[in-house]
Amino acid sequence: MQRGSETAKDIVVIGAGVVGLSTAIRIQEKGGYRVTIVAETFPTDPKTIRYTSHWAGAHHVSQAFGNNRQRDMDKETFETMWRDSEHSGPMQGCFLRYHHSEFRSDGVDPTEWLDYMPEFRPIPNNELIPGATRGWTFTTFTLYPPAYLNCLLDRFLTNGGTIVHAQLQHISQAMHGGISGLPQKPDAIVVCIGLGARFLGGIEDKKVYPIRGQTITLNAPWVKYGSTLSGADGSYFYLMPRVTGEVLVGGIRVADDWFPVPRAQDRDYVLAGVLAICPELAPPEIRAKRAPTIDDLRPLIVEEGCGLRPGRKGGIRLETEWLEAGPQSEIPVVYNYGHAGMGFQSSWGSASIALGLLEEALASGKP
Repeated sequence: MQRGSETAKDIVVIGAGVVGLSTAIRIQEKGGYRVTIVAETFPTDPKTIRYTSHWAGAHHVSQAFGNNRQRDMDKETFETMWRDSEHSGPMQGCFLRYHHSEFRSDGVDPTEWLDYMPEFRPIPNNELIPGATRGWTFTTFTLYPPAYLNCLLDRFLTNGGTIVHAQLQHISQAMHGGISGLPQKPDAIVVCIGLGARFLGGIEDKKVYPIRGQTITLNAPWVKYGSTLSGADGSYFYLMPRVTGEVLVGGIRVADDWFPVPRAQDRDYVLAGVLAICPELAPPEIRAKRAPTIDDLRPLIVEEGCGLRPGRKGGIRLETEWLEAGPQSEIPVVYNYGHAGMGFQSSWGSASIALGLLEEALASGKP
């Protein structure tokens, strides 16, 4: 916004996943900024292992545990997306509100970070699924990532934002206008590149690592609810309905696994796990005759996906660093990456923190 204002400051956001787009919009809609996003991949591009946001679930079920900052980010994001998910809202084709059950056998009580969810309550023992020792239920929503990400991009462009398709080798290329379309002398840079922070020159954050996930989309429109089961053995299975009428299921989260395509053994592991917590995934006509098996789910497969969640030792990096931009010149760089599997569910909250860091740095005018 205010692209014609001579007093507006030029901000470059690196990265166009859900975190980058949300952060760019937060900055843009604050006013007084001209925002340019530079990224190798945008939501309009074909799916690739290098762009994790396309492969997300994505439901809003916080995993903040005892991290108060994470809880606050998740809560702010939920409140923003809950408004966006209203049936008459402009993003109604991106969201599906549904009834969710959180089952656990790992001894964890999520009440502290989930009690703000609508209709939150414990599940009676006689309603627990096999393998669960406790459970809670509430209302939440899923997003359909391709539609949601493109809505964010359209919002950014409609507000006067600029995008540049480019693969940066070094952060300095965003500082000096070395890429066509970028401002020659930006006032600040905001880094939202997820796993790319491990490799981008000038950052090369070796605390960043992949957490591989593998999902399966099933054509099971008769399933209208979602469930998760966190096992005492560290297993984690989930299923979530989408606005498309399909159901996404998963259960793989392996650190430091870079394998870029779905594995057959992981497919069978996920199908067996989700069928155990939700036999209703199998077609009704099969369940009417016998107990279903994973072979009954195979014909329902619409798509299999694999994504590398951008984990980071120490958690999300949200801080400012001043980097040399020329002789006797420094530029503030705000970092907002390392969200692991919480990118969608904390996107607006972390964007607000990043905006605060940006404004604090620009107001100070010095390191």
